[in-house]
Amino acid sequence: MAEPQQQEEQVRLDLEELTRLQGLAKRPVVVSLLSSHIRSLQDQLSRTSTAGAQAKAAPAPVATTSAAAALSYVTLGSFSWDQDNDKLKIYVSLEGVDQEKVDAVFKTMSLDVKFHDVQGKNFRCAIPKLNKEIIPEKCKLVVKPSKVIITLYKASKGNWLDLHFKEDRLKPNLDKDKDPMAGIMDLMRNMYDEGDEDMKRTIAKAWTDARSGKAADPLKNYR
Repeated sequence: MAEPQQQEEQVRLDLEELTRLQGLAKRPVVVSLLSSHIRSLQDQLSRTSTAGAQAKAAPAPVATTSAAAALSYVTLGSFSWDQDNDKLKIYVSLEGVDQEKVDAVFKTMSLDVKFHDVQGKNFRCAIPKLNKEIIPEKCKLVVKPSKVIITLYKASKGNWLDLHFKEDRLKPNLDKDKDPMAGIMDLMRNMYDEGDEDMKRTIAKAWTDARSGKAADPLKNYR
């Protein structure tokens, strides 16, 4: 038995003996002395018990390793979405999500949503560059039993062709410092690259006819 426990046990035994003697004492002076000593031992026992309880309740030291930095995420690349004139909604199929364990960051041109501890895994749904601007402070996220609904409010009303930003490759380069012909040539090249087989055949035939003199050169006014 440890020394503090031995001392506590001795105090208890002394208290029992003094209490027994107090019951046998007849003279007032003896009873008073015994009572005073009993109170002193009771105070000592109380202090010893309190100190022991506090020592047991002291929390164990916690490791200070950065758990957050070591988290890994499964990327959620597949989801559905729809829209109206003012907002659009993203539907993420994911069961077991706890609203309190979701970290959502909305910015003007991006969103980053992290789902922690979902069936033992962490998931992430992020779009680093949206098609158009949104209003971050109005955006929200709602957790359902089998899915999560992310609502994005558009900064300007209108239809989005895609969630992700895509540079308009069919828009000609109208830089005044560049040759206008070069911009139109880039446009034709992009149309050819982006077009289907019929579009490619049509463009190729137009160029061939123009060069052979069978048809007017579609770019002669820009030369």
